[in-house]
Amino acid sequence: MRIIPAIDIIDGKCVRLSKGDYNTKKVYNENPLEVAKEFEDHGIQYLHLVDLDGAKSKHIVNYKILDTIASKTNLKIDFGGGLKSDEDLKIAFESGAQQVTGGSIAVKSPGTFRKWLKDYGSDKIILGADANDEKIAISGWQEASEKELIPFVNEYKSEGVSYVICTDISKDGMLEGPSFELYKKMLDKVQDIKLIASGGISTFDELPKLAEIGCEGTIIGKAIYEGRIQLKQLENYILNQ
Repeated sequence: MRIIPAIDIIDGKCVRLSKGDYNTKKVYNENPLEVAKEFEDHGIQYLHLVDLDGAKSKHIVNYKILDTIASKTNLKIDFGGGLKSDEDLKIAFESGAQQVTGGSIAVKSPGTFRKWLKDYGSDKIILGADANDEKIAISGWQEASEKELIPFVNEYKSEGVSYVICTDISKDGMLEGPSFELYKKMLDKVQDIKLIASGGISTFDELPKLAEIGCEGTIIGKAIYEGRIQLKQLENYILNQ
């Protein structure tokens, strides 16, 4: 299972939110590159970089930070937040993203998302399936939709999606543990997806359980920044897989 730390950006700084609420913003580091380099120094190869300013303004904003991290580390970066147009996508890839995550766009403009899948391929385009009570949430979780999580993912699976990041919003940033049951259910009902678990990771012991369920990767944010999970633990886990 891939270990994918998260860096969320607001005003160029590394922050975390709780349940996607911008009013709960906590700044952990004013230099995201410093954070990314520390991850890399501990054997981590992947990074989930989220442009929270972009998610709010509905277009890419923090692409210069993406470019800086991509050019000054060897981390394989998946980038999301506010990608709404072909131009946004082009900027993300030109700035060094290896993959991009589309969430709101897949709900609001499915034709555009399908075109991205066709043009770039399923290895480059990740479906962001963020949910509250198994209903898809969009626009940086500021809006709820009526789309049911599993049928939504299944529909895009039939369109060629292979990577899916699923965040249970009720868990995100709460340090109360991830949605094991939800991920089990998804892997049972949607065949052959590479499911990346996100939200609620609070202790190191949860990681082997997610691997056992069959998650392809897991995104870890606040647990690292709050010292609940040590980078040395992640380094050892990666080495011993």
